[in-house]
Amino acid sequence: MINVILFEPEIPPNTGNIIRLCANTGAGLHLVEPLGFDLDDAKLRRAGLDYHEAARVHRHASLDDCMAFLGQPRLFAFSARSEKRFDLVAYARNDALLFGPETRGLPDAVLSRVPGPQQLQLPMRAGQRSLNLSNAVAVAVFEAWRQFDYDGARLHD
Repeated sequence: MINVILFEPEIPPNTGNIIRLCANTGAGLHLVEPLGFDLDDAKLRRAGLDYHEAARVHRHASLDDCMAFLGQPRLFAFSARSEKRFDLVAYARNDALLFGPETRGLPDAVLSRVPGPQQLQLPMRAGQRSLNLSNAVAVAVFEAWRQFDYDGARLHD
């Protein structure tokens, strides 16, 4: 499946929701320090409910450490400043989807490390700044999973 990288996440409930998303889709989750919260934060736990054990969550001291751990995957950076739509990409297993901190997005120094064609955006109405982080991650992960024909999903009882 796909890997989600949260670069310096700040808001515990967003990360909790993303943990739940990753548990339910099979995506790996990678948190790049510094984190704006403790992993034992009650709000993170509440948002993730009992999915923490079902998710593959890894913590990394830097983006370089994360990329090395993942074996230097193809990296897609999501930013409201990007121009290419996220759904115009053919995702591959083990690709990594990179998202920035909630209050400021990916810093230019990080975004510039990703080739232009791999800098992606989620369409929004004019005049809007950004989507909630956990919503943005869900949209991107489900597009990649859709392209994999929802491999591993239980589609009905």
